[in-house]
Amino acid sequence: MVRDAVETHFAEVVGALTPGPARDPGLPVREGTTLTGARCRELFAVQLGSRLLDVAARVLRERNEGFYTIGSSGHEGNAAVAAALRVTDPALLHYRSGAFYLARSAQAGRLAEEGLRDVLLGLAAAVEEPIAGGRHKVFGHHDLAVIPQTSTIASHLPRAVGVGFAIERARTLGVPSKWPADAIAVCSFGDASVNHASALSGLNTAAYSRFRGLQLPVLFVCEDNGIGISVKTPPGWVEQGRNPQLEYFSADGCDLADVHDVARRAADHVRSTRTPAFLHLRTVRLMGHAGSDVEIAYRTRKDIALDLERDPLVRTARLLVEGGLITPDELLSRYEAEREHVMKLAMECTRRPRLTSAHDVMAPLAPRRPGQVAVEAARVAPAQARERAFATLPELEGKLTLAQSINRTLADVMALDPGVVLFGEDVARKGGVYGVTRGLLRRFGAERIFDTLLDEQAILGLALGAGVSGLLPVPEVQYLAYLHNALDQIRGEAATLQFFSQGAFRNPMVLRVASYAYQKGFGGHFHNDNSIAALRDIPGVVVASPSRPDDAASMLRTCLAAARADGTVSVFLEPIALYHTRDLFDEGDGGWLAPYAPPARWAETHVPIGRARSYGDGRDLTIVTFGNGVRMSLRAAVKLTAEEKGCRVLDLRWLSPLPVEDLLRAAELTGRVLIADETRRAGGVSESVMAALLDSGFSGPIARVTSQDSFIPLGQAADTVLLSEADIEQAARKLLK
Repeated sequence: MVRDAVETHFAEVVGALTPGPARDPGLPVREGTTLTGARCRELFAVQLGSRLLDVAARVLRERNEGFYTIGSSGHEGNAAVAAALRVTDPALLHYRSGAFYLARSAQAGRLAEEGLRDVLLGLAAAVEEPIAGGRHKVFGHHDLAVIPQTSTIASHLPRAVGVGFAIERARTLGVPSKWPADAIAVCSFGDASVNHASALSGLNTAAYSRFRGLQLPVLFVCEDNGIGISVKTPPGWVEQGRNPQLEYFSADGCDLADVHDVARRAADHVRSTRTPAFLHLRTVRLMGHAGSDVEIAYRTRKDIALDLERDPLVRTARLLVEGGLITPDELLSRYEAEREHVMKLAMECTRRPRLTSAHDVMAPLAPRRPGQVAVEAARVAPAQARERAFATLPELEGKLTLAQSINRTLADVMALDPGVVLFGEDVARKGGVYGVTRGLLRRFGAERIFDTLLDEQAILGLALGAGVSGLLPVPEVQYLAYLHNALDQIRGEAATLQFFSQGAFRNPMVLRVASYAYQKGFGGHFHNDNSIAALRDIPGVVVASPSRPDDAASMLRTCLAAARADGTVSVFLEPIALYHTRDLFDEGDGGWLAPYAPPARWAETHVPIGRARSYGDGRDLTIVTFGNGVRMSLRAAVKLTAEEKGCRVLDLRWLSPLPVEDLLRAAELTGRVLIADETRRAGGVSESVMAALLDSGFSGPIARVTSQDSFIPLGQAADTVLLSEADIEQAARKLLK
């Protein structure tokens, strides 16, 4: 088998080493280090295993049997980072952290072959791979506290901050956590990733927390190999760009002894002070970026050769040989034997079963257990806890507005579950821009409801870390347009975790978002936004859109129950313009108010995910709508009904998954469907509603009326591009003709 320059260099250099005098393995492997000879031998075995995984990956790719070949060669020093930590410390790993993973596996008492097999099964996309089950090659394992990350380009840093936050917050609240109370979170990433917005968000949030005196035990590990695919990182950039609020540690990532000592100091600092730290490892990248990468196309031979001279596997071999712990011949023989063993394992893994059906692929994506969710949604806090919760809230009598109903539901849920934490911009003392969370801080305290810094990625990262750690986060994003700043935290992190861990890890959350347009006297594009296409495109995420107060209460309880029962990620879109609306047809009629259901009625008022709500019994036309469109459609339907044109209105309530059965039933009752969609014509909800009807075999007339494909301007100009009641009425008359 042809060997590349990396393998050839290893054999040549090691073969020429001069053995030193025999040394007691219990002593330091060299002066000035705490790394013993025995520990050095153990970690070399891990480094060698990681290197040979890359060799096997290259061979598998050449045979079209390996499907993800970003390797760890040159980064094997991270084995010593794992050695500085505990098996119970949650780890979010860079895709070059193969040696870390193998070291963590060995720490847990597993056989070396088990860790190797884990990675090889992932390379071969085999269903027996223990975390993703053939869906991706990831470093992850539930029993090793390694949370899987997929091709991480820093998107995991905000979550890592959230994990560190959750460790401390769970201890403070006295609620169960997945991690020990003295655990620390570790998060590794590359030098190019340092420049990514999500990395800056995570690092800044950690620095902000330390500046405010908050406890946040997170160890950031930057594995700096000086190049991102083909783009060089300027020398010194990582050091100069570091945040002064983060304790800084630096080590030669190619020198196992140096990494061992510095990583231990860094980990001990984070564990003892409960504050974040930044560990900078200067590494090299060998074998190119990935299996398909032709490195010579963008790097000089001199640069490649200089990196090869720093090969960490060679340098650890030198420590062992010159330390009198092994001879060159013994070491090379061991290399060959291990190489043969890993290649044999690799070939075995390629013969293991792979995913063969869409059903199998999607099985862990978004489990739904509606019966258990219904039971969970009907659970009630003890009477005393409810009384305390409501004692500090504003007095309300009779029927409530949408905002008041959400407020009451949050209070009930927080009284029931001490692990519920609510946070975002302005949600605590102010009670939210629209007063939705008013009074909750006074009742539940600053440990459970708190304001965050102004960074949507940070907010969602806190939620992701809290959810995976055992809390139930209810983050708020202040406006729908603000969510787009950080949507990959939902798409690339929240939605993928159960999928790529087969449910071993999950990050339940209910993300509340003040949404849509139609605000009066305030707004413009960034405060009036009607684009939700990007949300509905994310597999597995539930998108809820209540319009009435009673629905909001029931649907919010459902989302929170689904989070607890199934680990569901829900986005709860709250129509701003309906928060404080009281009337439906005439001023003072109170038609948009609704009573808050007492606990005894929660079971009967439960709203399952994917069930619509119908108004009226007309037989001529069904108006399908949601959000602000419900109120406008009801008003239009009353006018049409007065003219003996019988209309019914179907409130979808759930925009993902769509309530297809209810939709088809309502359509068939009238034979005509008008879709009133306040989102845009292109990429809006109406497109999916029409497709669902046609896919289901509905053959009657279908029409739609939507907002324009435009951003929303200030003032009355907004009325020119937004769906209106008059638009709905006119379109209905046209369809009825």
